[in-house]
Amino acid sequence: MTVLAMKKTLDSPQQTEPKSEKAVVIIPPVIAVPPPAASRFADTGRWVVRILVPPVLGLVLFVLLWALISKGSEGLPGPHETWLSAVELFSDPFYVNGPNDQGIGWNILHSLERVGLGFGMAALIGIPLGFMIGRFAFFNGMTAPIISLLRPVSPLAWLPIGLLVFKEAQPAAVWVIFISSIWPIIINTAVGVTKVPQDYMNVARVLNLSEWKIFTKILFPAVLPYTLTGVRLGLGVAWLVIVAAEMLTGGVGIGFWVWYEWNNLNVAHIIIAIFVVGIIGLLLEQLLLLMARRFNYE
Repeated sequence: MTVLAMKKTLDSPQQTEPKSEKAVVIIPPVIAVPPPAASRFADTGRWVVRILVPPVLGLVLFVLLWALISKGSEGLPGPHETWLSAVELFSDPFYVNGPNDQGIGWNILHSLERVGLGFGMAALIGIPLGFMIGRFAFFNGMTAPIISLLRPVSPLAWLPIGLLVFKEAQPAAVWVIFISSIWPIIINTAVGVTKVPQDYMNVARVLNLSEWKIFTKILFPAVLPYTLTGVRLGLGVAWLVIVAAEMLTGGVGIGFWVWYEWNNLNVAHIIIAIFVVGIIGLLLEQLLLLMARRFNYE
């Protein structure tokens, strides 16, 4: 091939193959397909079996055992008799036939009032005291022997002291509730303060924070779960103590009402009072658990 022919070959445009277009793949949107009705029904059935069946079965067995024991025990009313008595009792819970003969509604309200006063004072004093005990080692060493000495004392042992000091049954019952429910609040709050990581306190010391800033920004959020646990335990103790205190002090209250019905040999009303005390205690505890979950900073 000559040079001229090679030049023409190089200068001539080369034939190129046409570029093939890229294929576009269209992906259909994913549509959530609801589970079949049979699957939803099976999930509901499993939830019922797991959540509802155990407590219902336990209550049924309890009632059957109660009915069986009542048949073999003379004077002990069974579930049906107690239910009829409860319907009659709660049909008029706020009657007043005299200072010592009032409806169960008034007795419950008076007991709650005493518990509120005694427990409220215990919380107002116990929570700051617990923070001080946990925060300052000197104060902890000063109060530790006093708390260790007084905490195991039976609640009813404080009743004569209250009657001697206050001269009346009402403040004496409030005093017993106060002195019995303050210890769990103090101890749990103090333990919560000691559980605060030392790194937090070191940072506060480096930043030269005041005690108020340390309390509001560091201690309070960290200790609040412990404090609420102590409050819940203290409230449970207060509600337990009120029944025994009112049995001894008299007046209007659920404890005095139990003793009054025992003197009248009305056992059905005593059983109703037991259920009322248990239900109210359960409701109070659930209320505090809701508060604990609401103010949980973890």
